[in-house]
Amino acid sequence: MSYAETPAGSGTPSGGLDEALLKSLFAQSAVGLLVLDPQLRLVRANSLVEGVGTEEYIGLRFTEAFRLDDPDGSEQLLKRVLGGEGPVREHLVRGRLRRIPGDRTFLVSAYRLDGPDGPDGPALGLLSAVVDVTERERARARETALAAVRDAVGGSLDVATTCRAFVDALVPGFADLAVIEVVDEVLRGADPPVGPLPPDTPLRCAASGRCDTVQGDEPGRTRPVGGTRRLPPRTPYALAVADLRPRLVPLTADTPWLDPDPAGVHRLAETGAHSLIVVPLTLRGAVLGLVSLYRCGAAEPFDEEDVSLAGTAATRAALAIDNARRYEREHVIASTVQRRLLPQAERHQAAVETAHVLLPGRGSGCWFDTIALSGARTALVVGGVAGEGLQSAIAMGQLRTVVQALAGLDLEPEEVLARLKETADRLAHERADLPPSDSLHGEELRAGCVYGVYDPFTRTCTVARAGHPAPLIVGPDGQRITVDAPEGPGLFADDSALFAPTTVTLEEGSLLAFCTAELLADEHAEERITRTLARPGRSLQQLGDDIVYALPDDTRSAGAALLLARTGTVSDHRVATWDLAQERTTPATARLLVRDRLQGWGLDEDTVDATELIVSELVTNAVRYGTPPLRLRLLLDTSLTCEVHDGSTASPHLRHARTVDEGGRGLFIVSRLAAHWGARHGPDGKVLWTEQDLPGAGTH
Repeated sequence: MSYAETPAGSGTPSGGLDEALLKSLFAQSAVGLLVLDPQLRLVRANSLVEGVGTEEYIGLRFTEAFRLDDPDGSEQLLKRVLGGEGPVREHLVRGRLRRIPGDRTFLVSAYRLDGPDGPDGPALGLLSAVVDVTERERARARETALAAVRDAVGGSLDVATTCRAFVDALVPGFADLAVIEVVDEVLRGADPPVGPLPPDTPLRCAASGRCDTVQGDEPGRTRPVGGTRRLPPRTPYALAVADLRPRLVPLTADTPWLDPDPAGVHRLAETGAHSLIVVPLTLRGAVLGLVSLYRCGAAEPFDEEDVSLAGTAATRAALAIDNARRYEREHVIASTVQRRLLPQAERHQAAVETAHVLLPGRGSGCWFDTIALSGARTALVVGGVAGEGLQSAIAMGQLRTVVQALAGLDLEPEEVLARLKETADRLAHERADLPPSDSLHGEELRAGCVYGVYDPFTRTCTVARAGHPAPLIVGPDGQRITVDAPEGPGLFADDSALFAPTTVTLEEGSLLAFCTAELLADEHAEERITRTLARPGRSLQQLGDDIVYALPDDTRSAGAALLLARTGTVSDHRVATWDLAQERTTPATARLLVRDRLQGWGLDEDTVDATELIVSELVTNAVRYGTPPLRLRLLLDTSLTCEVHDGSTASPHLRHARTVDEGGRGLFIVSRLAAHWGARHGPDGKVLWTEQDLPGAGTH
């Protein structure tokens, strides 16, 4: 900008026109105007520059008049305008005015005043337009803080994460220090108490945050994050949860409700807190907790509009916390149901040592099982239902019950999974038939299962799997053994492909790890687990713990199940096997062999007599209706097992003979003498077996 000279003879001096123009501009401008000399000292100002009195400020440098937060940066900017680099338009600066308390925000524009030599000569000074946009920026800051709360709060179903996000959204943009406390019982999923909150209710600090410039601890607070306190009476905190209304409280060293708390006065001085908003976290009249917001040091005190924003933000936080609380309660219920539906203790198996690790987490549909089968065999099962919550735990319990029932039928692993999938299909159809208003209607079900059977006499493990990882096996020499078990369809999948088993021969002392998919989530998981299993001199429980310790952090919260097994054999002195002839005298021979062996094992006479009768009936049935080869085997463990093998595939059936019938009572007698009995089939015939409970079981 330059001052143009008045042409000769115009009758108006150039200086007078400039002065008239300047007066009119300063009087009628809609914004504050300042004139600065080349040293950036204030020469003139109009009345719209609020708080800058002409007489008081004339002669002060621009950065001194407005007491800017960044005086050096602003001065360099103005000097560049003086140097001819072009004007500055709407540059945002922050500072303070002497006559108006608190921080102010100004929008500054600056234009060069050219001298007689124009842009190439020295400047006469600067014309600066200054607009106080403090209220506009405060409103924008409130909108930004509220938007941050809306974006950050509600995306997690964890109370602690929700509270942390709430604090981070408000600090430092809205408050210098923020604390959110939640009723202790609410954190554990309990229903929040209806207001007013009883004065002795413990509140737990769920999250807190502060600006980098704030020192010390929160005024009125005595415990760190995770600590609990009871609200002191006759304080804004207690009043807010009593009448469920927010409070705007100025803080000074002589604040009366701090008198009984000298430590609180000390913390007040440390932080420099001078303004407090206390907002109860309420939802439908129930109290979930309390929010405390502070401004410290030179920050502008809170006003009523800030209280309104804090109330809106607290409502959002209360809704998110309540959702997280409901999820936590459902998670607790689902976890409890899962625990009740799983084995409560390790079960003794004849030739397999087992241990398990169950990791709690979001997934509540993981299960494992070890099932004793006839012939000292053991079924090893691990499965999982995708999803979380009570419904997943219920579906898990249904599938586990079906597996146990099918295992008792002595079916092959692939047959167990085929029938288990049929049951899963029926469950899926039942869910699909629910009314559309039901929350489960249309919700997809997904589940997988791996089922293996270890036979200590053949030292083989037969495995079949349905949408589930194969077990990992490490031999006694520490080398990994590959299990090439084809993956069948998931239990609830539409695929109707058949399940194909695979059989692996194992040395005594081999280790098997049946894992849910969560433990095999990364590409190095299998190598990590097999390397752990190869460690010598570790118990199964120690190996399971070692596997958990090595898990990446991001897999430990999903919930998982791990079943470990170490293979063994049945001791020779606990087994007796005889090949028998297919003759009419064979039952008598079998009775003599059995009596001699059982007496040698030191069993009581009642057990010997009952076993003689059982063996006589089974062998007689095999001689009459079966085909060679005929074999008898006794197995002594915590129970006594009798097995009769023959080459026929026809299974006998339990009959209830009439009084006049001369036969048909054999299996009925067997069923009354034995605790359990059944038949299993193989490629070379069938086996009829019985199990008898022994007095003082476990002493042999």
